[in-house]
Amino acid sequence: MKSYDFYISAPLFNEMELKFNRELAGFLEKRGFTTYLPQRDGGEDEMLLKDPDLWPETSKRVFNRDVDALKSSSALIMVMDGRVPDEGACVELGMAYAFGKICIGFQTDNRRFASGQNNLMLDYCMSYDIVHDWNGLEVLLGKLKEKINR
Repeated sequence: MKSYDFYISAPLFNEMELKFNRELAGFLEKRGFTTYLPQRDGGEDEMLLKDPDLWPETSKRVFNRDVDALKSSSALIMVMDGRVPDEGACVELGMAYAFGKICIGFQTDNRRFASGQNNLMLDYCMSYDIVHDWNGLEVLLGKLKEKINR
């Protein structure tokens, strides 16, 4: 399995989300980082998930491939936008945390959990303060260049 600098964990259920995810991958790649973007790098299996007859076999293959990519990545960046973060991204964050990966939250949406905070289980999995804009992400990436295994 190929290794990556960043595993991009994000919702991918509508065109707006897919576009944002591609922009994030491009932003990271223009700064010299390699990325695993499930919607792009998941292969044809993602399309097969639309066929109910293939669901059990295909879904397990997608799951295993994404877990392998997460294991072979140095860091995870989680898109936390939305009323609540995507449940699949939350699981990926938990795995990355348990695997000892660098975990970064990217939340450009200002909706938050109670009292203006995110759920503490998300916040405390993060290796750094959650980043809220592209400039903040740029600054953090500069600090991480030396820490990301290449």
